[in-house]
Amino acid sequence: MVVTLWVVSVLVFTLSRVQGDPREMFLQRGVTQEMWDEWGVMMGLDKPLAVQYLIWASKAIRGDLGNSNWERRPVIEAVAEKFPATLQLGLSTFLFSVGIGLPLGILSAIRRGTIADYIGRFIAVTGQALPPFWIGLVLILIFSVKLNWLPSAKKDGIESFVLPTITLGWLFAASILRLVRSSMLNVLDEEYIKLAKAKGASQNMVIWKHAFKNAVAAPLTYGGLLLAALFTGAVVTESVFGWPGLGRTSVEAVLQNDYPMLIAIVMLFTLVFIIANFLVDITLAILDPRIRYS
Repeated sequence: MVVTLWVVSVLVFTLSRVQGDPREMFLQRGVTQEMWDEWGVMMGLDKPLAVQYLIWASKAIRGDLGNSNWERRPVIEAVAEKFPATLQLGLSTFLFSVGIGLPLGILSAIRRGTIADYIGRFIAVTGQALPPFWIGLVLILIFSVKLNWLPSAKKDGIESFVLPTITLGWLFAASILRLVRSSMLNVLDEEYIKLAKAKGASQNMVIWKHAFKNAVAAPLTYGGLLLAALFTGAVVTESVFGWPGLGRTSVEAVLQNDYPMLIAIVMLFTLVFIIANFLVDITLAILDPRIRYS
């Protein structure tokens, strides 16, 4: 985890310098050489690149990631303000995705070849084929412009969660559905499932105790990564709906060349994904006795 964070920090710091001298973002054209050199000393740009990185890294470890060039305030303060909105949208989307994808995936597997299976496969295909930005615009056109039932943008009340949650969760629900269906089909063809049925085990016992428990590895791994992706912000969805979260902030940081903000968001995203992977590994070891870490 430490090595991964260090590598990412080196990459993002180096990329922030590849664009050019940071003073060009602060100083207007025509400044005197004395002012240019003074700003270089103040920002530590008169030192070698390796020394600049060490100075930046030492401050970052203490929680000082600098000030946002665009918002003119500490980066930590801006990220702390916008993260709750992304967290709320991520949780609602995760619950929607799991609530739709998990039962439909199980139903599609145990009812293979029936109308329920065809409906589940249709949802899986359309969910992964339709781009989120198109789904979002269509939902806004129907439910906000035509019917005037739901707000089209901004975060204001429970009803404002409906459209962005469906837009962001449709793709993930389809992915969970496909993974659960595929894993369940593989397990249902195993010999121990046939043995459990031959012994007279009930349908619920076969599905939940024998089949689903052994098929949960792939969906659980994807679910952990999904939760991390949702917590770190959905760039397209937040931009379409004007959601005040980290996804939209990252787009604004790119457009405004706000490297301190962008570096902070990338580092936060990396940390969340690392923690999510770690928790998934631990959970798999607890649920599956065949997995042992030593």
